[in-house]
Amino acid sequence: MRGYRELGSRALAMFASGDGGAVSTVIENLLLRKQKLVEQLEKAPSVEDRDRIEHQLEQINTALDFLDRPGPREGR
Repeated sequence: MRGYRELGSRALAMFASGDGGAVSTVIENLLLRKQKLVEQLEKAPSVEDRDRIEHQLEQINTALDFLDRPGPREGR
């Protein structure tokens, strides 16, 4: 669970320095969803619930990593 929090902090820092456009809104929504999932993960009663939540967190992290990539104007 600690890894999810660390990735969230990195993404939050990225959001804070964002351009304020649509991508920032998407990132904000992903981070809010991620925060809720981490809270659910801490309380998940069954292995199946934890697996489902961890899978969703992996998908969110993949999306955040994709959005974190430099664009063509950033020297890609």
